[in-house]
Amino acid sequence: MKFSLLALLFISPLFSFAQDHGFPYGQTTYRDLDIKVYEKDTAAVAVILNEFGEAYIDNSNDNNLLFEYHAKIKILKKNGLDQADFQIPLYKNESRVERVRSVKASSYNYENGTMRETKLESKNQFTENASKYLDIVKFAIPNVRVGSVIEVHYIVESPFIFNFHNWEFQSDIPKVMSEYWATVPANYKFNITLKGYQQLSKNESELIRDCYTPGGGYRADCARFKWAMKDIPAFKEEEYMTAKSNFLSMINFELSEIQYFDGRKNKITKEWKDVEEELRRDEKFGLQIKRGKDIVDEHVELLLTGESDPLEKAKKIYEFIKLWYRWDDVYGKYSEFGIKKAFDKRAGNVGDINLTLIAALKYAGLNVEPLMLSTRENGLATEIHPVLSDFNYVVAKLNINDKVYLLDATDDFLPFGLLPQRCLNGKGRVLGEKESYWYELKPSEKSKRITLVNLKLESDGIFKGTLQTTYNGYAALTKRKELHNAGSDKEFVHELGKKMNNLEIKDFKIENTDVLNKPLVVKLDIEMAGYENMNAANFLFNPFIIGRWEQNPFKSEERLYPVDFGVPLDETLILNLEYPTTIEPVDLPQKIGLALPNAGGRYLFDIQNMPNRLTINNSLQISKTIFASEEYHFLKELFNRVIAVQQADLVFKKK
Repeated sequence: MKFSLLALLFISPLFSFAQDHGFPYGQTTYRDLDIKVYEKDTAAVAVILNEFGEAYIDNSNDNNLLFEYHAKIKILKKNGLDQADFQIPLYKNESRVERVRSVKASSYNYENGTMRETKLESKNQFTENASKYLDIVKFAIPNVRVGSVIEVHYIVESPFIFNFHNWEFQSDIPKVMSEYWATVPANYKFNITLKGYQQLSKNESELIRDCYTPGGGYRADCARFKWAMKDIPAFKEEEYMTAKSNFLSMINFELSEIQYFDGRKNKITKEWKDVEEELRRDEKFGLQIKRGKDIVDEHVELLLTGESDPLEKAKKIYEFIKLWYRWDDVYGKYSEFGIKKAFDKRAGNVGDINLTLIAALKYAGLNVEPLMLSTRENGLATEIHPVLSDFNYVVAKLNINDKVYLLDATDDFLPFGLLPQRCLNGKGRVLGEKESYWYELKPSEKSKRITLVNLKLESDGIFKGTLQTTYNGYAALTKRKELHNAGSDKEFVHELGKKMNNLEIKDFKIENTDVLNKPLVVKLDIEMAGYENMNAANFLFNPFIIGRWEQNPFKSEERLYPVDFGVPLDETLILNLEYPTTIEPVDLPQKIGLALPNAGGRYLFDIQNMPNRLTINNSLQISKTIFASEEYHFLKELFNRVIAVQQADLVFKKK
């Protein structure tokens, strides 16, 4: 969720940088030390009592960008001690580097009934060369223990004056107060957005006259923005969430335009028509697709000899590219090595492989377009204007007649037309022949599992029978990978048996392991103990032998963020149980039929008892992939009922 903050409220112009903001350093109180628990989140391991940041241009020296950070934190529990470990990233290139101008840090503790301050010494600060473009300054505040209050203040000086710092109001611990000021010269226009679900307690801006003086007699006014939040809850990642960055409450800066003092303008945020042309001419994108046709032409010609059906052509090319390449597990929309080099090596990143696929499909005369997307862990792509850096993946969008197939050749286990779940994230941008457009990334199949169990309880107290599970769509994809990782069918079945208590697998058969367009079928001959004591008055039996939900994935009382399953779920269990005439089931559970609002899904449970035979039908369907926070309680209650049914044992007693 994003809110534009571009409107400027020009109020009472100022003429100097009066330091009337933030909070003073070194004024920790005994009241701070006496805090034992944060009442608004009693589970919190630490709490930020106050936090202030500011970004502005330094008019002295080289007119660099300064970022000041000041925080005071209370340590409440042992797991909060790592809040005293700090890392400050410093970016660099071949000619320019960021640096830490100053650091102050202290811990405050009770010592013999009075407050004692322990300061960080400069010798305990270290700089790590993390990469060609990144250094990291590291330090740990000394003498920190449960009950300590710690304080830190540092200033980072950056020559990259357009890179105004983003500000995260939320973190993994709660905050009592967080405030950020940014003073931006009027020469620089930014797209400024607020993300997340928390509300601002302050949202102000003011005009400051002649605040930017880069020399040469030039002067510019500035806009000073002030944002704050109070009583900010800790951000807690929950089940079925996409990237944290989609929901974290934060301010984002993106440079859109530079206005030079001589009247020139450099528009950084471009229109899609400009970006499209750049991509078509890009050495690692559009030109690779053009050149790729000359690299794969002989292979495609050989593959398609005698084939006239467009869909069959596409399937053959897809299988060829998928088997030709070994993916190096690196994402990217661009070709890392160039298609020719990657093709010769038979290995590459996502861009290398899928741009080759697109080139091959184009050579075959098929209507195919590149589709750029942002993976689920990378966050949603910005839609209001082009931000190419948001996209970290590319796939092929194939159009045959009136049907669309989205293709990714990086995964050996993906059938034709099925995108990996990591790609199912909002919308992707298609680079069409004439113009680009957004395309919604929806799953083409469900994650579907059907389990059929036939059991007979023998007079010796042993259950004997068969268990057959059929996996379709994403469920089949997952199981095929598990089967491959196990190393053999035998080892796979052995691991499967370990997950089913008191069950012995006597024989097995697995069908369609390598036939990706068909369901994966696992057939087991099984035996399991029913009751050991033949004279016992009763015994218990749980019919959910496999695929049982052990706990509700939705534990929070409230949820601000959407629930995103990625793909629809469809789980069915049918159990037929034959038992001796000398026993009978008692207190059988009631029939259940629950439906979620807005056709979101349903849960059905039915048990029928006939003479010496018991039949169970259990069906859980989650039809939608995304549920709004308003639907959370319905979803949570449905899973509560599922858990209650699947955890309950059936009771059999002697007649």
